[in-house]
Amino acid sequence: MGDCPPPVPPGGGHRKGRGAPARRLRLEPCARCRQTAERPRRLDDVLKSGYVTTVLLVRHGLTATTGQVLTGWTPGIGLDDRGRAQARTLGARIAPVPFDAIVTSPLDRCRQTVAELVAAGNGHAAAAEPVVDDRVGECRYGDWTGRPLAELAKEPLWPVVQNHPSAVRFPGPDGESMLDMQHRAVSAIRDWNERLGKDATYLVCSHGDVIKAIVTDALGLHLDQCQRIVADPCSLTVINYTPLRPFVLRLNDTGGGVADLLPRPAASDSSDAVIGGGAGSSAGSAEG
Repeated sequence: MGDCPPPVPPGGGHRKGRGAPARRLRLEPCARCRQTAERPRRLDDVLKSGYVTTVLLVRHGLTATTGQVLTGWTPGIGLDDRGRAQARTLGARIAPVPFDAIVTSPLDRCRQTVAELVAAGNGHAAAAEPVVDDRVGECRYGDWTGRPLAELAKEPLWPVVQNHPSAVRFPGPDGESMLDMQHRAVSAIRDWNERLGKDATYLVCSHGDVIKAIVTDALGLHLDQCQRIVADPCSLTVINYTPLRPFVLRLNDTGGGVADLLPRPAASDSSDAVIGGGAGSSAGSAEG
């Protein structure tokens, strides 16, 4: 048993006579082995302790420019009819879930998504007054803001965003690095986890690239892997945060349809991720 010395019977282990029965050995582990044996039990106790904070990450619904223009922090971009319908559908799905808080990006498309979620009949959600947190707002794309994605794909920075996003800072005085975006967003989630405490469940409505950055952190991946993750409009991603590690329970859940499994046109064969998140399979092509 580890580095324990061999067990010795009482009296030094010597028999009193040829026919005398051997005494029963008492196997007493040393202090080091006792600590080793206790360690898995302590970890197991922590995992079963029920100390879990659950966050539902919801990307905003479709807008008229989603998947075509990098909207960024452009004001006044709200949901279109498709986006409102998406939000109402999701609101009905999550109606039974009691929320300790609802947190939203300050941008119109997220605030309107939250309003539709609550109006969809989620009495639990209606009990939680939505709180605006700038830290879950969209990445600040600087001079890229408001430009068509097809045009941005020709920029020298585009392949860096695709392959090495941790090295990217978007151009212009208002441009943000993707690492800074991830840091503020993950810090917001950790702060809300601590504020709400164990056994809390809350909802955060945010943006495609922000949700992908949060999920990348939860999975223990480098930010450069974030483009392998998808967050479609009005998709649901769920993470349980425990004392040891996060568990990703759902990812890009859009309701169980098969639209994303159907053959796609040849034009969509590109391996590039859509900056901002794209419009999802249900919208035909394609941020924001």
